[in-house]
Amino acid sequence: MGSFFSLLGFSAAATAEEDSSSADQSGVTAFHSSARWQLHFNSLKDSSQLLVIDFAASWCGPCKLMEPAVHTMADKFTDVQFAKIDVDELPDVAQEFRVQAMPTFVLVKKGKEVDRIVGAKKDELENKIQKHRA
Repeated sequence: MGSFFSLLGFSAAATAEEDSSSADQSGVTAFHSSARWQLHFNSLKDSSQLLVIDFAASWCGPCKLMEPAVHTMADKFTDVQFAKIDVDELPDVAQEFRVQAMPTFVLVKKGKEVDRIVGAKKDELENKIQKHRA
């Protein structure tokens, strides 16, 4: 299969990288690998840039309801990083952040949690992003 991808101009490394995380046009990066997530998270531990982690599940109605709002916020707050973690795909990451309900939004600065919103609370999420992004 590697030769098939190389015929198409893809390298095996590039396809593996795409499997572990993906960013869409709105600036929300979805992580599909715990190792890839850990590398990303560690790279931001000394940064004062706000990171919003969206813990969700594909079967969760309120998560699907919040998805367009999160993408809109990512477009609006270009100085903030947005990450999406599927709790079924990366249960170890969800456990590390003590996620017990979906959606849960964890706001992080310098590797430390500064705030948390549990539930589909669009206005509260936007207000907390405004508060912590400065």
